[in-house]
Amino acid sequence: MKKKEYKHKNRLSAVLLLSLLLLSLCVYGAGRKRIDRSSVKHFDLKSYMGRWYELARFDHSFERGMTNVMTDYRLLDDGTVEVINIGMRDGKEHRATGHAKPTDKVGLLRVSFFWIFYSDYNIMEMAQDGSWVLVGSRSPNYLWILSRTPTLPDSTMQHIIELARKRGYEVENLIIAK
Repeated sequence: MKKKEYKHKNRLSAVLLLSLLLLSLCVYGAGRKRIDRSSVKHFDLKSYMGRWYELARFDHSFERGMTNVMTDYRLLDDGTVEVINIGMRDGKEHRATGHAKPTDKVGLLRVSFFWIFYSDYNIMEMAQDGSWVLVGSRSPNYLWILSRTPTLPDSTMQHIIELARKRGYEVENLIIAK
């Protein structure tokens, strides 16, 4: 094979491979459900501090099998937030302490429970009176419904679940606290 023909075949192969890769990405992207992770327009970090009860969540490894989950948020002098997650698993209390830091975007915090690895914490919906929130992350696999009280009326829970559904979340996968 001549050198010129060899170069031409390599270019053609590279173009074909690149085209297939782009097509695969388009097909993959088209098959994925769009999630609206936008955060609330108004958010006061100081009023968010205190105890929140987890009323529903998607399953994930770090809370798997946990019940009676609650989180305490405490504003620190440097403007960051101490985050303490508390829950029961197999009759024993488990605690995880992390930190959150505000961002330039309203309703978006960056939370870390492990060293320097931070995740998005989007406050997507919030009751006008601050009694409940719908929280998501960058990934569509994380979703929480939190409340200032251990329970909410069924009608309120259904309203929050419907808000999550309208945002594109697969709410049938929610684990509802009992």
